[in-house]
Amino acid sequence: MTLDFFSAFIIGLLGSGHCIVMCGGISTMLTTSISDHARHKKMAIIFAYNFGRIASYSLIGALVAFTSSMAAKNIGFPVIILKTIAGVFLILLGLYLGQWLMWLSRIEYLGKNIWRYISPYTKKFMPIKNIQSALALGALWGWLPCGLVYSTLTWSLASADVLNGALIMFFFGLGTLPALLSVSLGTFSVKSLLTQPVFRKLAAILVISYGIYSILIAYS
Repeated sequence: MTLDFFSAFIIGLLGSGHCIVMCGGISTMLTTSISDHARHKKMAIIFAYNFGRIASYSLIGALVAFTSSMAAKNIGFPVIILKTIAGVFLILLGLYLGQWLMWLSRIEYLGKNIWRYISPYTKKFMPIKNIQSALALGALWGWLPCGLVYSTLTWSLASADVLNGALIMFFFGLGTLPALLSVSLGTFSVKSLLTQPVFRKLAAILVISYGIYSILIAYS
């Protein structure tokens, strides 16, 4: 499982260019919506809403892992099939990051139906007045439809273990942190690197390779 945690972190890091495109605007919006009297807590608030986001990822990871563990125990669903699905989704994720095949965008579209009910609650916590509001906003932000998140969730599903499922998504969230912090803090050199086409294509090839490797390991 240690390899899975490390790999989840790397996937989050490699997919950072996609994070900036998908969530960069949200990150900037949240930073600029900090109320004037809370400006002196800017750094704490930025970390708070990112922690809330990662906490939501971890919760979703635990939920899907609990579902798969029940399926494995009660109806004998083969875990090897879940691991194969996770490998296939990594390959699809790599194709998506490289913009060679956009099938994951269809899954993102399904997630929009859930987000439609969650997004109105974000208005209750804006402008951000304190760390508690930032945590709540980040927790809601974590449910934003994202092919990168959904692909990594298949690893949590394949783990069939609640704790490991949560930790996989936690480490994935940590991997996305540098990119979104760079947007919030205006570190344009990092943002420029992560959104470079060459970086995204290389990241895509590495993710595809790891997806193939995961499938081979599952069947070995």
